[in-house]
Amino acid sequence: MPPSSAHSVCVTPITPHMPVNAAHGDLEQTLKPLWLRAQDGDEAAYRQSLSLLAGRLRAYLRRRLSAQPDEVEDLVQETLLALHLQRGTYDPSLPVSAWAVAIARHKLVDAWRRRGRRDAWHDAIEDVDEALLACEPDDGGARRDLAVLLNDLPEAQRQAIVLTKLEGLSVAEAAASTGASESAIKVQVHRGLKRLAELVRRHAGGTA
Repeated sequence: MPPSSAHSVCVTPITPHMPVNAAHGDLEQTLKPLWLRAQDGDEAAYRQSLSLLAGRLRAYLRRRLSAQPDEVEDLVQETLLALHLQRGTYDPSLPVSAWAVAIARHKLVDAWRRRGRRDAWHDAIEDVDEALLACEPDDGGARRDLAVLLNDLPEAQRQAIVLTKLEGLSVAEAAASTGASESAIKVQVHRGLKRLAELVRRHAGGTA
């Protein structure tokens, strides 16, 4: 298994030499051996796997968020965090990229639900294998890892992420709950997700 600590994954930006623009089949041929090595504890393979997946996720989310391009990077980071937390649930019979995109769809559908965009919600899931949609079980270990990460955030960032990402409130509802402005909630969520990425980079290679 890859490192078990919530601080042990490096959410690394994609680098130019990595073939993330290859056809999906070519990407999977490169990605799956890396991911399987990562599952056996190879941290360098784990970092490269997440970098390859980041490029795939950005392309997927940009196509579906063309009207909200500022939200793409937040959802990429949120999906990478979910991949890290749920890495132990991966079924080796599945394509890694398809499994990752299914998790991204979960995040995208959640975002659209909060906006009441049912039309977009149906567009997002109409071509999804139901087995892949069931990819985020209620895992106690994942919740504990997430709690460790969230505890390292400033209170305002942690509260904004908990309300909007975990409790499913809209930005407007989170603002009403906290007394902050909607723009402040958006800023805190963005900064919080960025901070989570920084935390896991800083602690890459650590142990539980």
